[in-house]
Amino acid sequence: MFRRTQTTADDSPVSVNDPKPAGKGRPTPKRRDAEGRRRQPVNAPQNRKEAYRQLRERQANERVKAREGMLRGDERYFPARDRGPARKFARDWVDSRRLPSQYFLPFSLFILLVTWVPFPEQIRGQVYVAVITVGWPLMMIGVVLTSVWVAWKIKKLTAEKFPSENLKGVGFYAAMRALQIRKLRFPPPAVLPGGRPVPPKK
Repeated sequence: MFRRTQTTADDSPVSVNDPKPAGKGRPTPKRRDAEGRRRQPVNAPQNRKEAYRQLRERQANERVKAREGMLRGDERYFPARDRGPARKFARDWVDSRRLPSQYFLPFSLFILLVTWVPFPEQIRGQVYVAVITVGWPLMMIGVVLTSVWVAWKIKKLTAEKFPSENLKGVGFYAAMRALQIRKLRFPPPAVLPGGRPVPPKK
């Protein structure tokens, strides 16, 4: 009564020109392998001692880099107290002059050495009077007056030249730099006495 329907497969030949999905010709790499190639090798510390050693090496390299930058005059490596056009102007102004206060430390060392010299009894008292009683007070007066004048002069000049800058402490900054021996100043001077720029080191 009911006839069974029979489905037959399509036996028509498949054309050899039928398009097939083209492969890449190589297996797809796994995700962890691809990420591993992108990452650069990192020497991870094996223990706390090794981590501390690597930290010290990084800090030492950073200090060397910062010091080299300061010696070049690169303001990016300066401490906060030395940054800004007002501070640079104060440094150059002091470095371009020979001020009495910069001889304070050498003169103090000279007095200390004099007190150690075994002078003959006849002239020892005269030397002490000349150096300690006269020379030392005169030097101290000169240092104080020079420091006050330098601080006042720098505050006045920077206020005129940089009215929008923060000038807090710039006078004291200049006075303290004027007390230092020129070769020990840091950042190093960029100008010679007289205002000429320091020639680059070869």
